[in-house]
Amino acid sequence: MSLKERLADQLKNAMKNKDQLRKNVITMIRADIKQIEVDKRVELTDEEVIEIISKQAKQRRDSIEEFKKGGREDLVEQAAQEVDVLMEYLPEQLSEEEIETIIKEVIADTGATSMKDMGKIMATAMPKLKGRTDGKVVNQIVRKILQ
Repeated sequence: MSLKERLADQLKNAMKNKDQLRKNVITMIRADIKQIEVDKRVELTDEEVIEIISKQAKQRRDSIEEFKKGGREDLVEQAAQEVDVLMEYLPEQLSEEEIETIIKEVIADTGATSMKDMGKIMATAMPKLKGRTDGKVVNQIVRKILQ
C-alpha cells in the first residue's frame, strides 16, 4: 500500500471515529500533495510524499517555538499533537548517535576539516538523512564535530 493510499484510508477512519485532529492533519497533507501534483502534472512517489510530510512537521516545530515565545500554550499543545500525527507517516527517526556516525563518514569522504566545509558536508549528508531527521539537528552535530 502506497503512502497516499494509506493516508486516504486513515482519513476515512479518522472521519468515522470523529478524530478531528487527525482528520485535519491528513487533509492538510493530502492538499499539499494534490497541489504539487496539479502544479507539476506528475504523480508523487512515496519519497516525495515523505518530503512533504517532513516539511509540514518542520513548520509545526518552528511554530511551537514561536508560540512559546508568544506565551500561547494552547497553540503549543495543538501543534505538538499535530507533529505527533505527522511523525506516524515518516520513517523511523534516527538517534543522535546514528546521525553522528553518518556525518563522520561524510566528513571522511569529503575530506572536510573546518567550518568552511560546512556546506559541502551538509549537501552530501542531507540526501542520506532526508525524512529521517531534522536539518537543524544535522547542522548542530556537524558544528559540534568540526569544532
